[in-house]
Amino acid sequence: MRASQDLDPEDSSRTPPSVRRGSAALRASVLEIPSDMSPGRSERAFRTGNERLYEAYNDLHALAQDFEKPFDAPAILVVGHQTDGKSALVEALMGFQFNHVGGGTKTRRPITLHMKYNSACVQPHCYLITDEFGEQEATLEELQDYIENENSRLDRESQFWSKEIVVRIEYKFCPNLTIIDTPGLISAAPGKRNTTLQNSARQVEAMVRQKMEQKEYIILCLEDSNDWSNATTRRLVMQVDPSLTRTVVVSTKLDTRIPQFARPHDVEMYLRPPARLLEPTMLGGSPFFTSVPSGRVGNSKDAIFRSNEHFREAVADREALDVAELESRLGRKLERAERARIGVGQLRRFAEHLLQRRYLENVPTIVPVLEKEYRNASRRLEETQVELNDLHPEKLKEKGRVFRESFLSKLALLLRGTVAAPPERFGETLADEHIRGGAFVGPDNKPVMVNEQLPNAHMRLFGGAQYHRAMAEFRAGIGTINCPDISREEIVNACGIDDFHDGVNYTRTACVIAVSKARDLFEPFLHQLGYRLAHVQRRMLPIAMHLLQKDGQFLNGHDLFLKRVGAAYHAFIDEFEKGSRNKCMEDLQSTTRYVTWSLHTKSRSSLKAMLSKVTSPGGNQPGSNNNNGGGGGKGHHGHHGASSAAAEGSSGATADFLENTLWNRTLGSMSEEIVAALVCQIFEGIRDHFVQSVELKFNCFFLMPIIDTFPTKLREELESAYDEDLDEVFDVAAVRAALEQRLKSLELELHQVERLQRKFAMIHSTLAQQQSHGAKGEGDTPKLRASEENPLNMSMRSSLPGGGNLKASQELGKAASKLAAMDLSKNGAAAANRNVLSSMR
Repeated sequence: MRASQDLDPEDSSRTPPSVRRGSAALRASVLEIPSDMSPGRSERAFRTGNERLYEAYNDLHALAQDFEKPFDAPAILVVGHQTDGKSALVEALMGFQFNHVGGGTKTRRPITLHMKYNSACVQPHCYLITDEFGEQEATLEELQDYIENENSRLDRESQFWSKEIVVRIEYKFCPNLTIIDTPGLISAAPGKRNTTLQNSARQVEAMVRQKMEQKEYIILCLEDSNDWSNATTRRLVMQVDPSLTRTVVVSTKLDTRIPQFARPHDVEMYLRPPARLLEPTMLGGSPFFTSVPSGRVGNSKDAIFRSNEHFREAVADREALDVAELESRLGRKLERAERARIGVGQLRRFAEHLLQRRYLENVPTIVPVLEKEYRNASRRLEETQVELNDLHPEKLKEKGRVFRESFLSKLALLLRGTVAAPPERFGETLADEHIRGGAFVGPDNKPVMVNEQLPNAHMRLFGGAQYHRAMAEFRAGIGTINCPDISREEIVNACGIDDFHDGVNYTRTACVIAVSKARDLFEPFLHQLGYRLAHVQRRMLPIAMHLLQKDGQFLNGHDLFLKRVGAAYHAFIDEFEKGSRNKCMEDLQSTTRYVTWSLHTKSRSSLKAMLSKVTSPGGNQPGSNNNNGGGGGKGHHGHHGASSAAAEGSSGATADFLENTLWNRTLGSMSEEIVAALVCQIFEGIRDHFVQSVELKFNCFFLMPIIDTFPTKLREELESAYDEDLDEVFDVAAVRAALEQRLKSLELELHQVERLQRKFAMIHSTLAQQQSHGAKGEGDTPKLRASEENPLNMSMRSSLPGGGNLKASQELGKAASKLAAMDLSKNGAAAANRNVLSSMR
């Protein structure tokens, strides 16, 4: 009996649609099914074996979604813009309508459809899978209402949600496929008026990109264009899959494209685009072309189709019309390879067999992954049970003490230096540190620039290394600050009036100006340094917790205890940072309250060097000898006259000097220079003493107490809290409830992993034994004809390297034997295995 579209209803009820239509397309697909294979025993074996495979992968997909596992099942991800006919194509692939299709942003959550062929389901049987109620059967109307309500809720919030709506469908006319329908991509217009739409476009694009990055997914890229040089959806898809090796390109709305072609050459270019327009490495080699008739199923006056059967007939008729119109435009019959790309039915068969191949290829890799997940879940279940048994008060205290000591050792390790924590995650460059901990900002509200390149500025540091770099920046930046400019008005105002005379004391004036400027300039830097160093030390808390988790020393489930430890550490940092800052403030106040010349002017030689730069009104330095030595004189009298003139000049210069520096309030250049020089000298002395004192005190009274004081303080605080009220430390009731909830979740996860292990072990064993039987029988019996060979066996051979060689068969057999050693007596797994084997034979 030949499969065709003209089967009578009685035959069609026994034959799935993916086998009834188009044997030529199956030969052109990835896994070829022979055209002369009758839908009898071989086909039933094909369905029986693969249905278990599809069911196992559906469960695997659900497990990956529910428990955020690192694996996922192969699936077809539909990607396209809002007007590309995405949802309509998904419905045509399923064979019935279930969603609301129309303009605008209708889909705001991805919809995962686990479709399963079931010849007994004349009408679609839908099951909605939710976190609250698990799997529940739902009518099409209930399913539509649920999806519409979810989309309406997200629309009101102007949000999109990446969590999938999961639906399982059993139907006589749907293929065995897992399809994920994503929200339509949005092409938002520019301008402030379209800000909301632009935000939505970014949300959708980020969500779709995240889904496409799953390597197991086959991407169905929909393009609504008759010009292949215009890449709309491909622009985003090729950012994730540049060569389209796992992407099937589909040109939708073929029925609207055909009338636009004026010449046969245009049709040829459209059906067979050259490599310069479309990547030849795409999955399948060339694009597919589909048309879906518009209209909805229902009994209302607006409905176009009376039933889903009428809708399916319209899809098939549309495919036949498209083929006829293309052949009319080309003036020839379509070749077999061209015909295999036209219509929803051809796309469905290609996708089903492509997905089947991916399933079979992944079976050997899924089994060890499930083994690992089973071991991890079992280990975590045992640990949770032990934690529940350890909720005795004395055991809790001991666990708290062990964690406390481990935490203190990690803090000390971070200060001494370690590479256990990844710097790319926990380190900060100097620029990052400035953003989060603040930079040293001067009076002009600009960051203080370090004259020389600071070592390790671009490195990501943490702990003791970051503390040292922050202190080095303070030393290099603040330690080289020059005295601010002094105005003449500041000098005159600082002179004032003395208690006993109205003369001028420029020494006092210089001291007043120097200490005032130093205090105003350095005090803000002290607060900035304290905040910065506290930021560096606070960052060590999450790093220490990470190291504890890494070494298996973390106290899981006891959030209240962990918060208490963190709060004690932060309180200690704040207290000792404030104490160190106050000690530094005392030093700054003492240095700027009373000027000690031996301290503030460094040395007598530096003071003399400073004063040597000051010039007297006559152009000579103060106190210098202006005698010329008498050369060229005219005898004794001439020499005596010159000496008298020099003496008179010297006494006059001295008088001028005293007048300018003692009682004349007319500020001359010499007085200004003397005051400025004295101020700079005093300022530099205060600066150097301030920098040294601050570094010393923060090291002694802030850094070192974390090593030698904080451990004792934390121990005393926790032991005191133990004695007062243990529930206030550990919150035993909440911990017990959380552990019991975790225990239930782990038991459920372990049960699902166990069930999946049994399913995949059974499938793996079946495939391996079939391969082994085939290898043994090759020498004794003639090869089966193509029409008699089991398609599942063919699929398995095509998925193995080298066409299913004996070595691969032996490896599969070993893995299957290992898994078969499990106790499969539960749920009748052994009996099911025998049934599969008998049906395959």
